Parts: sequence; structure tokens; C-alpha cells
Amino acid sequence: MIRAIWTETNMVPRRLGIGIAAAGILIYAGLASRAEENYLAAVIRELPQASVSLDQALKASEREGNPISAEYDVEDGGLQISVYAKSGDHFSEVTVDPKSGSIIKTKPLTDPREINEAQEQSAALAKAKLPLEAAVGAAVSANSGYRAVSVIPMLGDGEVVAAITLINGEAIKTVTERLE
Repeated sequence: MIRAIWTETNMVPRRLGIGIAAAGILIYAGLASRAEENYLAAVIRELPQASVSLDQALKASEREGNPISAEYDVEDGGLQISVYAKSGDHFSEVTVDPKSGSIIKTKPLTDPREINEAQEQSAALAKAKLPLEAAVGAAVSANSGYRAVSVIPMLGDGEVVAAITLINGEAIKTVTERLE
């Protein structure tokens, strides 16, 4: 009986702690979702001015290393294409002009989160049999009127796939293409 009372009184702080942790996770997920919505809204707004496709940007970035992912991005008020590339054991971000296809700049990745993402993407591509350009081409061909705005390789359920975000006007969808 005493043990039951002790356990019950200790459960209240534990439940409260779990509740607070769960609320924190939900708030973080909501903020992440809102950030994703803001990112996509900015890309939708700026995308019509881009004449360079995502697969063209992947090709252009090859001179800086092996492209491992790419996405349109809006930074400093302007649209750009960001490509993660691997050269040797080093990762960099190659910024491609969405109007001309020329490389604006290349900078090494230094943020631990970005390096981790690049390592995971590189590990997935190491098992791939098809290049990212092929996956982007297949996704765009299968989704008439849509334009690819990001491609990210990943390992999933024992296979290598590329998650490709597509936009047509304000319609957004993400598809996966096998890279095997």
C-alpha cells in the first residue's frame, strides 16, 4: 500500500515531464512545417523567372564535384539553385544561377547538420545505379506540367530512392524514384 502511494506520487512529475516533452516536439514539428511552407511559397513566387532546370544545375555543378542533392532556394531575396557536391572526402555547396546555369560560388560545408545530411546523401548515392538527373527526368516526365524543385537521395526499406519535390503553379507534390 505504501509502495502504491509512493509510485503514484512519483508518476505525476514523470507524466508532466512526458507531457511537456511531447508538447515541445509538437511545437517544433509545427515550426518546421511552417518553415517548409514558407520555403515552398517563396520558391513558387520566384520560380517563373528561372530558365535553368534542376537537372541542368546538377550537370553544371559536376565540375565542382559529384552532385549529391539539389534544390531551388530563395536567399537574400533572390532565387538560386543550391547543389551539394562531394569531391574526395570533402563536401561543398555549389550555388548555380537559375537564369544562366553558371556557377555563382562554391563554398565548403562547415555546419555539422549540413555535413551530416551530405554524408547521408552521399552514402545513398554510393549504392545507386542511376544518376540523380535520371530520377529527376523520370519524375518530370511522369508528372506533366510539373517542375522539379528539389531532389534528395536516401536509403529506404533496403533500396536507394530519390525524393523529388515537384511544383505546378501552386500545386506541390513529392514523389520517389528508384535509383537502382
